[in-house]
Amino acid sequence: MMGPAHSLSGAAAWLGVGAIVAATGHDMPWPVLVVGALICAGAALAPDLDQKSATISTSFGPLSRTLAVFIDKLSTSVYKATRKPGDPVRRGGHRTLTHTAVWALLLGAGFSVAAMTGDRWAVLGILFVHVTLAIEGLMWRATRGTSASVLVWLLAATSAWILAGVLDKAGNGSDWFVTGTAPEYAWLGLPILLGAMVHNIGDGLTVSGCPILWPLPIGRRRWYPVGTPRIMRFRAGSWVEVKILMPTFMVLGGACGVLALNLF
Repeated sequence: MMGPAHSLSGAAAWLGVGAIVAATGHDMPWPVLVVGALICAGAALAPDLDQKSATISTSFGPLSRTLAVFIDKLSTSVYKATRKPGDPVRRGGHRTLTHTAVWALLLGAGFSVAAMTGDRWAVLGILFVHVTLAIEGLMWRATRGTSASVLVWLLAATSAWILAGVLDKAGNGSDWFVTGTAPEYAWLGLPILLGAMVHNIGDGLTVSGCPILWPLPIGRRRWYPVGTPRIMRFRAGSWVEVKILMPTFMVLGGACGVLALNLF
């Protein structure tokens, strides 16, 4: 899928988590719901860091472009080192390592550790990166160009500062999910993990499929492209994605948000 659909699906997924939690009688604090939805929307773009032209690869200038080149080379190397006879020969690493459940788990765990062990600046950095990506993904038509990118960074930095301040207030969710003696912000990796997995599932709906189950071997392949039946798949950016899936994500996300906040 394309960036906007990925971000919408990420936000809708976290709002869905909020609705499920509310249904169990353990309401998610509204700052966690809002911040989690933004982080998940941004993290839903993360797996495409293996592609130089992807939104995430161009969102932070030379830094993200350089990182994208490194991730592509890393993904290519891992693919070549672990492929089985049934896996095709590849030159690039797109839709390989970063599109697996293993990568999503490592990403979520890594950010949780960073949030728990780092100081306030670590949390601010995580929020800044993912809010930037959320804005780029959800408002992609308005964020094209260098001048627009600078405005996005300023907006994301301001939002990260405000949101971190809100979360730090007692009862607003810095210790949500894991309470007691556990460090604050232990939950911050959850929307990142969920966003990456939602991305992979979304790519599994397209014609190419997604190797989510790597490194588990399936037949003669280790990078088996998991997905829906072929007849149900579509091409990225097609009318199915734009006219059906994106509106569906918006409606479901809105409904789940209402349920999560107990607005009726």
